[in-house]
Amino acid sequence: MLEHAAGQPWIYPVLLVFFFIDGFATILPSETAIVGLSALSLHSGEPNLWILGATALVGAMAGDNMAYMLGRKIGLTRWKWMRRPKVQKMFAWAQYELDKRGAVLIFTARYIPWGRVAVNYVAGQTGFRHRTFFLLDAFACVTWVAYSIGIGLLAGQWVHNNPLLGVGIAVAFAVVLGIVVDHALRWWHKYLEKKDHSKEAADTAEAPAAEKSHTAVVGVDRSKPAG
Repeated sequence: MLEHAAGQPWIYPVLLVFFFIDGFATILPSETAIVGLSALSLHSGEPNLWILGATALVGAMAGDNMAYMLGRKIGLTRWKWMRRPKVQKMFAWAQYELDKRGAVLIFTARYIPWGRVAVNYVAGQTGFRHRTFFLLDAFACVTWVAYSIGIGLLAGQWVHNNPLLGVGIAVAFAVVLGIVVDHALRWWHKYLEKKDHSKEAADTAEAPAAEKSHTAVVGVDRSKPAG
């Protein structure tokens, strides 16, 4: 059934909706779909990788920009799921990171399922420039599609005589690698956050010293000669 569906023309509009919804709701495993179908394409030639990549790119970008527009229109507390402590914590993290390094965050968040939704919502809610967001997101989506198709092709080559086993291996490989990438990116952002806090603490410590020095100078009677 999977092989038959992969060769049907209706699979592309279905996938377009699939990737679109995943861009702002994260209820569908878009990475699994593109990786598995890429592995299947290696053996059967269907679906067409170029059309699959274009479909994933358009759907992902549309979904990300929908999340941006929803963030701008409805804010971050309209729906019940948005008010959950874990989700609010994710929104707070995204807002902090956007203020510090917006370009890096928009690019890397595409590889973190819940992270990208939070970042896209917060970017819209905080008024991050839409043209800049669109360009950064387009670059992130292009690399994400190439990365996902590459994983599918790489893992699919391990099994030549059983395409469905190749799909299973590709999906499992993608899940494991996705967890590694997810944790690596989270660690990197936490490292940058700690670095920011250390710098802020150092600046705060230097401020009283500078103020004290300034006060001492102001208290000097400059009308009298030194000594």
